[in-house]
Amino acid sequence: MMKLLDTFVAKVIEASDYTEDDMFYLRNRILALVGEDGAEQETNQTDLIALKEELVNLAVKNGKVGDLMAERDCLGAELMNFITPVPSQVNRNFWDMYAQSPQQAVADFYELSKRNDYIKVAAIAKNIAFTVPSQYGDIQITINLSKPEKDPKAIAAAKLAKASSYPKCQLCMENEGYQGRLNHPARANHRIIRLNLGDEKWGFQYSPYAYFNEHCIILNTEHVPMVISKATFEQLLDIVDIFPGYFAGSNADLPIVGGSILTHNHYQGGRHVFPMEIAELDNEFHFKGFSDVTAGIVKWPMSVIRLRSKNKERLVELGEKIRLAWRDYSDASVDVVAYTGDTPHHTVTPIARKRDGQFELDIVLRDNHTTAEFPDGVYHPHADVQHIKKENIGLIEVMGLAILPPRLKNELLEVEKYLLNQYNEIAAYHKDWADEIKKRSDITTNNVHDIVQEEVGHVFVRVLEDAGVYKRDEKGREAFMRFVNSVGLE
Repeated sequence: MMKLLDTFVAKVIEASDYTEDDMFYLRNRILALVGEDGAEQETNQTDLIALKEELVNLAVKNGKVGDLMAERDCLGAELMNFITPVPSQVNRNFWDMYAQSPQQAVADFYELSKRNDYIKVAAIAKNIAFTVPSQYGDIQITINLSKPEKDPKAIAAAKLAKASSYPKCQLCMENEGYQGRLNHPARANHRIIRLNLGDEKWGFQYSPYAYFNEHCIILNTEHVPMVISKATFEQLLDIVDIFPGYFAGSNADLPIVGGSILTHNHYQGGRHVFPMEIAELDNEFHFKGFSDVTAGIVKWPMSVIRLRSKNKERLVELGEKIRLAWRDYSDASVDVVAYTGDTPHHTVTPIARKRDGQFELDIVLRDNHTTAEFPDGVYHPHADVQHIKKENIGLIEVMGLAILPPRLKNELLEVEKYLLNQYNEIAAYHKDWADEIKKRSDITTNNVHDIVQEEVGHVFVRVLEDAGVYKRDEKGREAFMRFVNSVGLE
């Protein structure tokens, strides 16, 4: 058995630029954070993050920090900051390596973000993930259990916490190194790579609670609102050039069809193949004046035009032409409404990638108008599927990965019991759906879990179909081609 403090210090020296000469300095700085009582306790842990957790427990015991998750996280991030180089050094290391190997530079930064516990690897591993076959390919489902749910004490404490507008939001640059508080996450161990997109300054970071492999966020260094413009297409295509093997996409910039943070312009990316990417084209065509760009409608529940070319500038030009055409386009026969008065309803969710030496730009048509029948949005999950997913359909869902709420973990177990006619506490809003599933004749104790997962996948496909502007029936296909023709075909 080794002493906890000594082991942590030794691991910090091993994982950082500190040397043996810094040992006493490190010991004393850590003692100041966790308290001196019990510092000689022994441990059998050797993993740095596990040792950090033991030190946080000691600090709670010593009254140096409260026991709420947010308070523990603040100290945990501060302890992991000992192995994290300062931002200027991280950036220098990144760009020096980038000059030799862009792939290695990205891999090193990703490893640092995991090693220093900024990316919550252990928490992400708790997510429930599965795939479900569908007519559109294998749909990916995640029940998100990684973000810790706030307990009542934490919620009460956060309400009492002093309101602050610093940092302005969780995507702002000033989060880098921020201590954190009850109502804002700890970011002492957070680092952001600086880069230029065109003439704008942007930052590149990883998502702490990643939804897919190497899930990253590219954020404007200024706190400016989300906007889809010609610059969006330029920047997304630049990102997939800068980060080899990554896709990059943007949430839409209107409520209902946009993501959760519309106040700060940002993109998401990563190294992951989504179902939409491998979906085939229904048809192929060329837009007038763009014979060098292959275009087509993607066989997908949402309305997607895919553009392919070796030339980024041509994709940007055509992408912008389609966006502007869509912004003002209405078709009452299929409930496509561009404006109510001066309020715009049309925008796009764009996604860029590089495949087989060509650039690809997917333009997903979005419409956020509401009606008395569909007050949440005509092209939003309808009421009968909201028991599974009622949140906005943002970029990640658009591409075929469902991010479902943690409540479903336990709720679906109750659905399984209901299907087996066992005592259950099924939520009332799942009952109609469960009754439909019950009509199946193949349900057994052995397969009920798989059947429920399969049915969740079918619901998510419906969610995407609800969000699709043009439906995949004959009427919808004809209407979609009317819009395409309005842009101008060769």
